[in-house]
Amino acid sequence: MIRMMLRRWPAAACLGFVLAALAGPSVTGAKDPAKPPAELQVGEAKFKANCAGCHGEQGIGTIQGPPLVHKIYEPNHHGDAAFQRAAATGVRAHHWNFGNMPKIEGVTPQDVDHITKYVRWLQRQAGIN
Repeated sequence: MIRMMLRRWPAAACLGFVLAALAGPSVTGAKDPAKPPAELQVGEAKFKANCAGCHGEQGIGTIQGPPLVHKIYEPNHHGDAAFQRAAATGVRAHHWNFGNMPKIEGVTPQDVDHITKYVRWLQRQAGIN
């Protein structure tokens, strides 16, 4: 019996590794990022205060808004200027079914720069470049 179990163990172990690899990261592709570097902590605080309510802690999305840590928001598809426009004027829904994003009152272009740098760091942590 032990011999039979030993013969089956490698197959079971391989199956476990395959299943783990197929499962991969979360639906949004986000990993649990480490604490952001000191130069991004202002952006993190501004993100939490102005964006996380809809876009989720660490940009993973909520039932109210899409994940920013997602390939759709990579720099080649939505450049940094898109974040500025979104905060200043709002965005008509076009990728997701969350409805339109309103403009964000009281957020300055400098705030958005800090937020964008933080979001780009989160994306890099998740393998989105």
